[in-house]
Amino acid sequence: MDTSNHFGLSALFDQLGLPSDNDSISRFISEHNLKPETKLYEANFWTCAQSAFLKEAIEEDSDWVEAVDHLDAELRH
Repeated sequence: MDTSNHFGLSALFDQLGLPSDNDSISRFISEHNLKPETKLYEANFWTCAQSAFLKEAIEEDSDWVEAVDHLDAELRH
């Protein structure tokens, strides 16, 4: 997966305290997935702080929501 054109996704990984280079993002996405009924922020692989950030981004339709939605979609493939 080429994430070079998705600055938002790289910045989101930085914000979540995760490695944000293309290889790390691709690895994270390939190693994690979401069931259709699981909300992104409810996934068991997030810390409490990461989950809270993602939930807030979605609920408040923050500046991060586009990158969060992109990550959500990638984790469902």
